[in-house]
Amino acid sequence: MTRARRRFDERALKLVLAAFFLALAVPAGVLIAQAYSQLKWQAFRSTQVAAEELAGRIDATLRAGVAEEDARSFGDYSFLVVEGDAAANFVQRSPLSVFPVESRVPGVLGYFQVDSDGKLTTPLLPGPGVAAATYGITPADEAARGDRVAQLRDVLARNELVRAVREEPVAPALEPLRRAESLVNAATVSVQAGFDRLASAEAPARDTVGAAAPATPPRLADGARENASSELDRVQQFQSLFGRGSEERQKRVEEALVAEPAAEPPAAADAAVDSERADTSADASKAEVAVRTFASEIDPFELGVLDTGHLVLFRNVWREGQRYVQGALVDREAFVSTAIEMPYRASSLGSASHLNVAFQGRILNEIATGNSYVGTLSRELAGDVLHRARLSPPFGDVELTFLVEDLPVPPGATLLAWIAVTLTAVLIAGFYLMYRFGAGQMRLARQQQDFVSAVSHELKTPLTSIRMYGEMLKAGWADEAKRQTYYDYIHSESERLSRLIENVLQLARLTRNTQRFDLRAVTVAELLDVVRSKVATQVERAGFALSVRNDTPDGTAVVVDSDCAAQIFINLVDNALKFSAAASVRSVEIAARRGGDGQVLFTVRDFGPGVPKAQMKKIFELFYRVENELTRETVGTGIGLALVRQLAAAMNARVDVRNCEPGAEFRLQFPAVNG
Repeated sequence: MTRARRRFDERALKLVLAAFFLALAVPAGVLIAQAYSQLKWQAFRSTQVAAEELAGRIDATLRAGVAEEDARSFGDYSFLVVEGDAAANFVQRSPLSVFPVESRVPGVLGYFQVDSDGKLTTPLLPGPGVAAATYGITPADEAARGDRVAQLRDVLARNELVRAVREEPVAPALEPLRRAESLVNAATVSVQAGFDRLASAEAPARDTVGAAAPATPPRLADGARENASSELDRVQQFQSLFGRGSEERQKRVEEALVAEPAAEPPAAADAAVDSERADTSADASKAEVAVRTFASEIDPFELGVLDTGHLVLFRNVWREGQRYVQGALVDREAFVSTAIEMPYRASSLGSASHLNVAFQGRILNEIATGNSYVGTLSRELAGDVLHRARLSPPFGDVELTFLVEDLPVPPGATLLAWIAVTLTAVLIAGFYLMYRFGAGQMRLARQQQDFVSAVSHELKTPLTSIRMYGEMLKAGWADEAKRQTYYDYIHSESERLSRLIENVLQLARLTRNTQRFDLRAVTVAELLDVVRSKVATQVERAGFALSVRNDTPDGTAVVVDSDCAAQIFINLVDNALKFSAAASVRSVEIAARRGGDGQVLFTVRDFGPGVPKAQMKKIFELFYRVENELTRETVGTGIGLALVRQLAAAMNARVDVRNCEPGAEFRLQFPAVNG
């Protein structure tokens, strides 16, 4: 019943403390979760503001670069420019002739100008017939500039923005191809229309100044159809060799070839083309007037993306009724890397977000953080759009999209984490300590009840015996032989009562801190003699043999209170007698020897069953008893060994126990004075 009540009490205590723990933990957890959520959105917002500021800085930098390009004059796109007033002007190199190319717009490969005939010029090299060395250009520099010009021409030609130029002489066998090429150039729309398509990718190309109108083709004579078919095949070969043409161009070539007379010599064909160009020029002049009426002298810059992946920044310039396209070819990777990626990497966003660079909805570049770990703060928001911004014209079709990758930890998150950890630790520690304290108080209350019961039993049994034998002696019911036996029994029981009362009083004094110790140096031999005189009678009456041995050098002394030391040994011997009453070897050994570190080791050994290993430390606790109250065969109050530990600690000694074969050995270590 005691065990059941004990389990019930501790279980009820656990339930009460668990309910109390939850009552505190749940609201605290909700508050921490709300605060964490606020911190998460605070981090999102601060990162979003950083993205807005970064997009603004990138846009401002590009606007400044475009403003500088807008400020360039028409003549800057030539190798030589005229400076000064009308009275004293002089010729010098254009600021755009610097090589390597310098520009506030990142990634510029070179500047160019395309006239209405599709002819490409660039400020990197002077015109034909002009020696570059005259203007301080070395042969190596001239070669490098030539390579760059060739690169510009190749990229623009492949995207049909300039006319392809053949430098090598035309063989007689390829003369029909040359004639076909001239027909292509005469019959197709001006290459400047390609820039119009870049300016408005979704709208149809608008008519431009210098565009030749298609002529109505006459019918081909029946005898020339076979030759025309052969010419058409050669034109297709020409197109495969010198660049692809649009479907409109090929259609016009076919119509021109079908309309060409079979026997017409090349000169006549050229004359027909010249005549057609003259007619077209008259119509174009009218269109020019219309365009010139509504166009400014220099249009704003526009941006396009070529099929080769390059960017082209260009503007339309109107001079003397002619349209020119001026601009710069930009390496896309260098542009994105310098204008966008470098400031992005240098900012805090470089480790917090993922950046997509798109043009007209098509992603050009993806810039990732490279992080392989996403923190708990960003896990729920990973992949969400942080900020989306379009750049200012002419980069208006360029869109920057910032996506959440790993948000930075806000300053309050660390404090919140520490608060959460501290609160959790306090609640757990408080729960544990309160449970230990409550359970300890319950055990203490039970032990006190057991102590009262044990003391009552310890007092009642000898008092009853003393009273019984005293009444028998008083009534004269015992003869002389029995009288001595009764006297001895009364004496032994009275000593037992004295020891019990002394233990209780000693425990009370130690509990109230009123115990006064008379510590002085006592030799080991003297202390063992006192102990022998105190316990000899007790051991002999229990039917045990007492053995006392001193293995310390002569003169070895310890600092003790003799009465308290004697009480320690009395309690240890009493404990040995009680727990080895059924042992086959009925003996108690008390010994002393030198230990390590200047210690004197006293031992009290019995030959009983020993102490269970799991209870070796518990037996020194107050009111603790090894056996269950209902099954206990030995008597006692449970304060003897607890009193031994407290008295030993008061005299700077240590006490412990170890099992022997057989029995148990209690060990006391006192500091030695000398020897």
